[in-house]
Amino acid sequence: MADVIEARGLSRVFHTSVRRPGPGGALRSLVNPLRVAKTAVENVSFSVGAGQLLALLGPNGAGKSTTIKMLTGILTPTAGEARVAGVVPYGDRERNARNIGAVFGQRTQLWWDLPVRESFSILRDIYDIPAAEHRARLAEFDSLLELSSFWGTRVRHLSLGQRVRSDLAAALLHDPPVVFLDEPTIGMDVVVKEQVRDFLRYQVEKRGRTVLLTTHDMTEVARLAERVVLINHGRIVLDGPLEEIRRRFGGTWQVRITLTDPVADIVALPGVAVLRHEGPRLVFGPDGPQAPSVHEALKLIIERYEVSDIALEENDLEDVMRAAYLRAPDPTDETVELTRPSGAAPSAGSAVRSG
Repeated sequence: MADVIEARGLSRVFHTSVRRPGPGGALRSLVNPLRVAKTAVENVSFSVGAGQLLALLGPNGAGKSTTIKMLTGILTPTAGEARVAGVVPYGDRERNARNIGAVFGQRTQLWWDLPVRESFSILRDIYDIPAAEHRARLAEFDSLLELSSFWGTRVRHLSLGQRVRSDLAAALLHDPPVVFLDEPTIGMDVVVKEQVRDFLRYQVEKRGRTVLLTTHDMTEVARLAERVVLINHGRIVLDGPLEEIRRRFGGTWQVRITLTDPVADIVALPGVAVLRHEGPRLVFGPDGPQAPSVHEALKLIIERYEVSDIALEENDLEDVMRAAYLRAPDPTDETVELTRPSGAAPSAGSAVRSG
């Protein structure tokens, strides 16, 4: 599968002036400013194939937005290179703009004092979209996002959910193969969030678009992303399938079952320990560093035993990501390749740093 988004050794350093202390600090800083370099992104490498959704995660200030700004052509990297749909984004910004759609949760590309539909008409002219295609896409987006109920309203009077749905439609009007979403659902209610998730699933699975998503909403990650790149302190900490990240950072899990018929002989399962056995009730947990994920363990247990009742407990995804965030990157660490989901594109950053 061809890579649509490619980042190779991307780095970005910002230089700022720092005021010197003391009464004369302002004057000395004006005459001889003290410049300080801050590395926002360092040696970031990953790739995303066609028709894939990648979640780029990390705490605030980790470098996610800076990475997206380099991939969208807003910023030029200090070092490294990037290609998006075959175009160097910061080298040919106009051509790149026709290949991508972008939604930044706190900003809008719509005209504040115009009705939504008029903003769509202006974008149609900017991108030279044929009238018939424009009507067809608006009808499609309306069926998925219910835009027609408010597209006669001025943008300034829209609710947050209405504005973001309008921004999503605006970003895709010119039918770009790549979409960048920087916290698009921040502040939304749960109903609109699910509507947006359904829309994104449709764009990836049915339309084959490549989507790069940043978010702090772990429910969104769990429902949309099979693969995650986690960035912290400007560097990639890990890159791999969500299930593998759960396995490495998820800590413990338990599966509780009630047997249909009690059995005396409890057969050992690979990587699964029997924590308690009381008559027909058994509790299983992970056994050693090679223990399977809770869902793999569940499959092993069901295949081996006749079960009348079952319950599972595992760490919340927020706890998993918190544990991963707290592991600061160390350039001297060895790396361990993660198992990729079927059909996923390989990546120069496809490793997790071992402890």
